[in-house]
Order: sequence, then C-alpha cells, then structure tokens
Amino acid sequence: MIRAYKFLMRPTVGQTGALAEMLRDHCSLYNGALQERRDAYRHTSKTTVRYGQQSAQLKDIRSFDRERQGRWSFSSQQATLRRLDKAFAAFFRRVKAGDKPGHPRFRSGKRFDTVDFPKDGDGCRWDSTPHDPITRVRLQGVGHVKVHQHRAVIGKVKTISVKREGRRWYVILTAEQSAPKPLPATGSVVGVDMGIANFLADSGGEFVPNPRHGAKAAAKLEAAQQALARCKRRSKRRRKAVKRVATLHRKVRRQRLDHAHKAALDLVREHDFIAHEDLKIRNMSLAPAPKPDPEQAGVFLPNGAAAKAGLNRSIADAGWGVFLAILAAKAEGAGRQVMAVDPRNTSRQCPECGHTAKENRPTQEKFHCVSCGHSAHADTVGAINVLRSGLVRRDANPA
Repeated sequence: MIRAYKFLMRPTVGQTGALAEMLRDHCSLYNGALQERRDAYRHTSKTTVRYGQQSAQLKDIRSFDRERQGRWSFSSQQATLRRLDKAFAAFFRRVKAGDKPGHPRFRSGKRFDTVDFPKDGDGCRWDSTPHDPITRVRLQGVGHVKVHQHRAVIGKVKTISVKREGRRWYVILTAEQSAPKPLPATGSVVGVDMGIANFLADSGGEFVPNPRHGAKAAAKLEAAQQALARCKRRSKRRRKAVKRVATLHRKVRRQRLDHAHKAALDLVREHDFIAHEDLKIRNMSLAPAPKPDPEQAGVFLPNGAAAKAGLNRSIADAGWGVFLAILAAKAEGAGRQVMAVDPRNTSRQCPECGHTAKENRPTQEKFHCVSCGHSAHADTVGAINVLRSGLVRRDANPA
C-alpha cells in the first residue's frame, strides 16, 4: 500500500532562493525538451523525439551548463522529462479517442511549481539529520531544509517531491506500507445522500451541515478580483493583487479539504459498510443547452442558465468529488467497505411501501408518499434507499 504525506518546509532565505532557482531551471529544461519535440516534428522528416533520446542528452547538457543544469539532481531532471513524455502520451491518447487534444504547452516559471525525485537517496534524503530532533530533508543544490513534520511517516519512503504554493514550500513523500491493521468491527452499516442544503445525510437521520466555504469567502474574493482588474498590466501592484486572490483561493481549498477529511473519518470510524450515490459530477455541472426561439431567428428563449450557474457553484463549493475520493482512501486503510450505487429515484421511492413517483417529493426537503402517506426528510429517505441498494449489491457480489 502506498500512502502520501505532505509537510510544510521552513527554508532559510538562501534556501528559498535556491529552491526558486531549481524550479526555474527544471522549467527551462521542460520547455527546451518541448521545443525540441516540436521542431523535430515540424521538420520535413516528421521526426519523433522520445524520452530515451532526450534523457541521453542530459549528460552533455549538464556538462555544458554546470552553473544551472549541472547543479541539480540527474534523477529529478529525468523525472521532469518523463512528465513531458506523459503529457505527450495523454495528448496522443485523446487524439485517438476523438476527444479535445490539448497539445502540451510551454510552462511559465510562475506555473511550474513541482520537482520530483524518483528515489529517496538519489539527489534527496528524507530525515537527513536523524540525530537532530528537528526533521530535515536534504536536496541536492539546496542543502538540509527544516521540515515541520506534524505526524510520523510509516513505511519506507519511495519518492520525494518539492512543491511551491504561493509563498510556502512543501515536501510530499510517498511511503510503501504493509497491509494496514483494520479498525475493530462496529457492526454498523450506513447509507449517505450528498446534498447542497446539507453536505450529507445518513440513513440514521443524522445530517452534516454544508460549511459553504466558497460562499463565505465570496465577498472577499470579489473585492480582491475587482482590485486585480483595476491594476495595470506588469505592475508591482498587480503582482500583489494576484497573490492576494491566489491566497484566498488556497485558503478555501484547505478549508474544504479539512472538512472532507473530518467528515470521511467520522464515517469510517463508526461504520463497517458505507454506501453512497455514484454521482456523475461533471454531467451534473453541465450548462443548459440554449433554446432557440422557433418564431424569431437569432433569438433565444430563457433556459434557466443563471439559476443553473448558481447550482453549479454550490456543487463545486460542496466538493463531493474530493470527499468521495478521501472516503475511499480512508476506508481502504481502515479495512472498511465503500460501495457506490445508482442514484436514480433514491429520493422518490418510498422506503415503507416501495412506491416510486415524482409527486412523493413535493419540496426539496419534504418527502410524503402519495400511496401510503409515509413522511420524512427527503435526504434521509434517499440515504435509506442508497443503503438498501448497497446491501443488495454487496450480498450479490460477496468479496
């Protein structure tokens, strides 16, 4: 089992400059390799340049440019070239599938924020000063950088990555672990229904409120983006405004992640089996198709686009996809079972008599069966039906 750990680094002023130079030089290597591939293909011979050929050139590049490319780890530079190779592989896969191709593009130094080290001990060393109570990571060309290790790393460290997020620097580890020890069985099963008014409702009648982090920060974000729009291009004031907007977005993202981790952890600790809706979030967030007026050419009828845009913002703010991915990862580590079920009619089917009708849900929150008269919260009804479907699927396909 592979698990990732992310820790904040606390570099000195000199180390911060060295880390920025490392990103700059890896970005230059990436762009140079991309340019070589483009030039080779534009030649009349239509030559294809592959990773192996570009990796073989690294020795000469490092010898020629010792002050820049020669400073950094050979393996990390190979990882940068592999990143470009993966981008081209994804491009050709999309072309073959008939999707929008999205050709690999040159990277700006401001948008190239990660350097990968494929192996601990090759150009990098985790916990490089084990005799010191302060954890450090050693990076070739940078030195021993202090790390705020807020939890223990279990298992053997396999890869190390350095990432810049705004003015902060992080080290990301992947560690290989043995099969985790499952949590004690609770004998409890639960179904969850994802929503907007409430983040989720479970089959036991409990609700997790939706924190709406994005909506709460909307006023500050709006003011920051308006200030950014008023700035002149390539000015010091504009650079500050850009950093302000990015900082606000990062804060919302961290809040959303924190809430998802806590909600998922509560479910995993309390239940052995968790069923949830198999949501197609991308399809749910599509904009409505335009409605041409049949009587007037070039005129369109109202199609509810404004209301749908507001709903899409709420769906994105809830972060269902992130939560479900975290839930699956935590359940795997705890020995719990998570199952996705078809969400159709889960909030319209009566859990008492089984009658399914659109009229059973007169409002967003209220469920009232027109056949037997059963009343409950619509989200709770949905969670109960999700659990039943999940148990049927589990029993039909035992592990």
